[in-house]
Amino acid sequence: MKPFGFSENIHTLKARLRERGLHTVCEEARCPNLGECWSRGTATFMILGDVCTRHCGFCSVTAGKPAPVDAEEPAKVAEMVSLLELKHVVITCVARDDLEDRGAAHFVGVIQAIRSREPGCKVEILTTDFGMKRDAMETVCRAKPDVFNHNLETVRSLTPRVRHRASYENTLEFLRRVKTFDPSMTTKSGLMLGLGETRGEVLTAMKDLRGTGCSILTIGQYLRPTSRNLPVAAYVEPKVFEDYERIGYDMGFESVASSPFVRSSYHADAMVPHGI
Repeated sequence: MKPFGFSENIHTLKARLRERGLHTVCEEARCPNLGECWSRGTATFMILGDVCTRHCGFCSVTAGKPAPVDAEEPAKVAEMVSLLELKHVVITCVARDDLEDRGAAHFVGVIQAIRSREPGCKVEILTTDFGMKRDAMETVCRAKPDVFNHNLETVRSLTPRVRHRASYENTLEFLRRVKTFDPSMTTKSGLMLGLGETRGEVLTAMKDLRGTGCSILTIGQYLRPTSRNLPVAAYVEPKVFEDYERIGYDMGFESVASSPFVRSSYHADAMVPHGI
């Protein structure tokens, strides 16, 4: 069991977030690294509310009909980034298939608000597929996030059971399009292990991601967040994660983090290749 590591800093941060009506994926997804990251005064902000329009089997974020988008959220997030004196911030979201642009303009607003208030802060985004709407994807690319993350999550054969409304091929196409819109964009993706995949399938997924031009890869163990989510098929040994990390670097990824407790935004600042 990983120590949860609560401290007074965590309670203070929670209070500040609640005062502004902000959400973090750390809480909503019941991340096992919450204590470690929050004790350092860092967090991954989840925008566009806390209710998702998709029902993915691995995710504990509430699914249903979302509330209207908070137009003040970009300013609120930027304020928290400033208060926390962050040098690298991760912005993720719930899926908003109810919105015409799937939330793309709101992402741009958040990026711009952070850049305006804290120009030295690196901005990493972790997005949905925006319904594969080309204009929405290009709009976000034009905002020039420092890292554009879109997770593959699992291998091809398990995708229909693990993800809702998202496909394996669409994720690869999404990452390819990002590089087409902006060849200089640093792209990132992640995989979960322990859902029933084989080694061969994992290696194929890694090769497929690298083939899109993706340069940062995270691999972690799937942990069942609630009894309503998919069961864990296997707990993968640390040495297997170490092997995948080595293979990832051999494939040409610039940064690879692979261990049981790795998550998409875990030590995100340290994952960014030098010079970005």
